[in-house]
Amino acid sequence: MAAKPGGKKQPKPGKLPRPSREPRSEPPLSLERIVATAVELLDTQGIDGLTMRRLADRLGSGVMSLYWHVDNKEDVFDLALDKVLESRAPPEKAKPQGWREEAVYVLEDWRASMLRHPWSASLLPRRALGPNILGRLELLANTLSKAGVADADLNVAIWSLWNHVMGSTITRASFDMSDDDRAAAQQRLTSLSERYPKIERSRLLLDNDWDGTFRKGLDYLLDGLAPIR
Repeated sequence: MAAKPGGKKQPKPGKLPRPSREPRSEPPLSLERIVATAVELLDTQGIDGLTMRRLADRLGSGVMSLYWHVDNKEDVFDLALDKVLESRAPPEKAKPQGWREEAVYVLEDWRASMLRHPWSASLLPRRALGPNILGRLELLANTLSKAGVADADLNVAIWSLWNHVMGSTITRASFDMSDDDRAAAQQRLTSLSERYPKIERSRLLLDNDWDGTFRKGLDYLLDGLAPIR
């Protein structure tokens, strides 16, 4: 019997009807995905740009779904910060030799990690220290012990190196001046050379060798920590 006009078309004998296409959905929500997306959001929007609503929107989920995995926004900050501070093992062919090379690698890698995510430098001092940064500090402590730093002096040594890394990173991340701005600032300093002769002659405001300055300052600190022969 022929199908009635407007009736449902019957499939041909021996041919199964095509299943209806399901709408595409986001990958399942997980803590790992939440943290990775939070890092991306912080990289593009900064600390003030991270809200639970924006994070949920990026993840394609509801805000309340996030709370199955994290306690609150502060928890997200802690997890994102510790994620970007995860240390990387040096390549086997470039493995540090001796305590000094080990210290340089640990501290340069730490600084590089924060410069890749500039928000981390301002966030770290006011967060609980997570396992990755604590692991870095433990590795640094072991390295300094190899150098002969006594346990009684270990805290001073660690905090001195911490301050060098943090100060260098925050200054580099926030000192956003163009070449023209630097030239104008140096020109103004030149006009005040009678008051500031030393820094005018050293061309301080034109010096943008951030990496070289960090490494040389680090050498000064490590020289002071080196065991007395």
